[in-house]
Amino acid sequence: MNLEDINIYWVMIGLSMTIILSYGFNFISKKTRIPSVILLILTGFIASFFIPLEMDVLRPFLTFLGAVGLIMIVLEASLDLHLQREKTGLIFKALFSAIVLLVFGSVAIGWLISFFYEVGFIQALFYSIPLSIMSSAIIIPSVHHLGEKRREFLIYEGAFSDILGIMFFYFLEASLSKNGAGEVSRYIVSNIAITFGVAIILGFLVIILIEKVRAQVKLFLPIAVLILLYSLGKLFHLSSLIFILVFGLMINNRTMFFRGFLMKSIRSDHFDETFDDLKTLTLESSFIVRTFFFIVFGMTITASGLNDALIYVIGLGSLIILHGSRFGLISAVLRNTSKPAVYVAPRGLITILLFFAIPEAQVLVNFNSAILLIVIIGSNLVMTYGLMKYKPVEKEKEPSNGGEEEVINDSVDRISTQEDPDSESNQ
Repeated sequence: MNLEDINIYWVMIGLSMTIILSYGFNFISKKTRIPSVILLILTGFIASFFIPLEMDVLRPFLTFLGAVGLIMIVLEASLDLHLQREKTGLIFKALFSAIVLLVFGSVAIGWLISFFYEVGFIQALFYSIPLSIMSSAIIIPSVHHLGEKRREFLIYEGAFSDILGIMFFYFLEASLSKNGAGEVSRYIVSNIAITFGVAIILGFLVIILIEKVRAQVKLFLPIAVLILLYSLGKLFHLSSLIFILVFGLMINNRTMFFRGFLMKSIRSDHFDETFDDLKTLTLESSFIVRTFFFIVFGMTITASGLNDALIYVIGLGSLIILHGSRFGLISAVLRNTSKPAVYVAPRGLITILLFFAIPEAQVLVNFNSAILLIVIIGSNLVMTYGLMKYKPVEKEKEPSNGGEEEVINDSVDRISTQEDPDSESNQ
């Protein structure tokens, strides 16, 4: 089917129904704990039988949605990171877990791919890194019913996995043009240093700009500026996503960055309202991008591709590596972290985005994208099982005094640790 043959009104109807359907999937997800990503991919797969589009037609949409999706995901993740001194231990545990599992998963799955496809290890890494990145976009709405410490650990870990995994992938791509480990190391260090320095300066300017604009229509201004900075950074071979990360951290933790005379440049009450609106816009935009991306990805999967036995060997092997290493790390090293965390390691949008961002010279022609489908659906089903297993019951009646929140949290903690001998208070 060619684009010229498509009626624009049917397209409008299809887009509207897709968004409505996605909202319905979110409702189903809240009731059943089944992640909406599974339902969206399956919807796209079924739609491909009725709307057969060639990959050459779908790829431009995936490329555009991928670039915007990366920006919105990193921004959404950074807007959920609160840099508080009392949470330093929790943050470092989450960072340690994210780094160890990302590196181990990338190396182990990379070896698996290089063995079965008989390719070089570096080329296999371009496929194993996306499979090793957790999806904070799925984690954040899925763990709201857990205790505060458990929930925060998983949100931090997911955000770190997203951000570090993306940076790891693009640094690997940039290292291909360098000679030797020394040159690669110097490039990475200098690139990060320059990008962070520029990002902090630009972050201050953008935040002050948002504060000074008094127009009613202004929320898309920072989004447009961030997309501009991301695109310029790409052209100058900088780590563009650091711009997004730093901006999100600065605006969400502005009391840490805006001190002294800088504090006078922003009005707290006005800025709090703007921040809440910006966060809502980011969440809504991310929702739209994820909806269409998963649908389009589902349309790229062919029924014939599911008949290949190799996809199940690599897909299931990857799941064993990812969840086996996670169980070992969290059970043996992070002993005071709750057991539900063992199951929460979903793969999602970032995995697909980076898969379609693999440099053309590193693409494996015979690599079956259905492997991603197995890992994404498998990891989400494992998470669903874990969250349903430790699902807390709602307290019937809460006191009306000021200690309501503490009673609720204590109730959730007691219920979710019935099978967990470790105490959460030691986190």
